[in-house]
Formats: sequence, C-alpha cells, structure tokens
Amino acid sequence: MKDKRILFVSSEVVPYLPETELSSTAFISAKNAHSKGVQTRIFMPRYGVINERRHQLHEVIRLSGMNLVVNDIDMPLIIKVASIPKERMQVYFIDNEEYFKRKAVFSDEDDELFEDNDERAIFFAKGVVETVKKLNWAPDIIHIHGWLASLLPLYLREFYKEEPLFTESKIITSLYNRGFEGNLNEDLANKVKFDLLKSPKIATIQTPSHINILKSAIENSDAIIHGSETIAEELNSFIAEKEIPVLEYQSENLKESYLNFYADLLATK
Repeated sequence: MKDKRILFVSSEVVPYLPETELSSTAFISAKNAHSKGVQTRIFMPRYGVINERRHQLHEVIRLSGMNLVVNDIDMPLIIKVASIPKERMQVYFIDNEEYFKRKAVFSDEDDELFEDNDERAIFFAKGVVETVKKLNWAPDIIHIHGWLASLLPLYLREFYKEEPLFTESKIITSLYNRGFEGNLNEDLANKVKFDLLKSPKIATIQTPSHINILKSAIENSDAIIHGSETIAEELNSFIAEKEIPVLEYQSENLKESYLNFYADLLATK
C-alpha cells in the first residue's frame, strides 16, 4: 500500500470533535494508513463548534472562492486546512457560512435535527469532490465514514461519473449504528434530482431515513466495513444482495485488517 492514495471523508474526526466510535475510527484508519507510507487526505465539515484558533485552522485562498449549486442556489465554498498534531496529516474542512457557522453539529438545543441537514450533506459531497479536483489528487481509495458523508458515493457514481480523476477510485463505506431518528428534509430526493435528473438511484433516498441514506452509500460503493459491532439487519440483508466485499467489525488489529482490506480491493478489477 506504500505510496497509494486514500481519501478519508468523515462527518466526524477527532481531535476536532468529541471522541466517538465514528470520529475515533475515522482518525485511526487514516493514521494507520499514513504510518505505512500511504498518501492520505482527510475531509470533514467545518462545524461552528470547532475551535479554529486552538486547532490552527486557516483558509486556503487558492481552493476557496467557487460557488456550489444546491437546490438551484449558489452557495460559496470555503476551504480551511489544519494539521493533526504529531501525525503530520492534513485535514481539509468544507465550510460555508449558511450551513456550518452555527455552534452545533447535527441538531439544535432541543435535539431536533437541523432542517437543512439534507442540503449540508449535498454541499459537503460536492465540496469534497470539487476540492480534490482543484488539488488534482486522484485517490486510489475513497473511504467514507458517517451519514452526513454518505451522499458522496451517489454523487461520485452519477454526477461525477465522467470525471477522470475518480474513474479508477474504489469506494469503501464504513457503517456505524449511531444515526438519527426520523427523516431528513422530505425534499432531499428532489434536491438531489436537480443534479441527477435521470438517475434511478434517487429512489433509494425518496424517504430520507438514516437506513435509506446508508443504503444509497452501499449501492454506490465497492466494499463495506462494519464500523460498529452491530449493524441493522435491514442493512446486512441489503449488503448481501449487492455481493460486494465486506470487512466485519474489528475490535482488535484494526490496522492490519484495514490495510489488507484496502490492498485486496485494489487487487480486484
């Protein structure tokens, strides 16, 4: 795996957000790959709860400045970057005043999901791709963590399917049992349809539940990793139908297991 390129895209990463199974695993999987000579890039949203001064985030002017269209509205993209202390790993932050300035992650003070989480997910997916294009950095593997990042496989396979930078990229999605109750904005499918007018895959997210958003990621991925010990049986059944490689939950030896899984996936045509 030395000198291969892995793009890690996560809705949460330590040390920028509190330690959870998801935020820790996203960090550890990137750190382990980096320690073996893999070229890594990490992308996450720049939530308002992230202390920019403490973590030394700074805007990258040459990457910022473009507008991304979300539901027929131009939304400015701001890119910030920081380095994880001691690891020499760069983290890129997708930012926008409208979507990510608020001092919270997914929910308000009453624990209600933000009404625009659907648009935040679309913006994040498109922001990652457009930034990687500007970097001209073709990843061998794209590893997805977290539901807010889970529209990225759909956009890569449909909206950006002609983009040569990603034609050889393998997509892996890690599944976690920590999600959300209820549904995202019921207009999510229509907003995605603005970009993917004729794609039949939009039907999967017609009801934008946590399960269905993960199903969308699964059907557009080349492989799946169980990031949590238990995964909803509905998802397990859906994965089985797709007949794609699966790495079961790794309580120990995550480093070698993930690296071997990456290598095996790249060895397949």
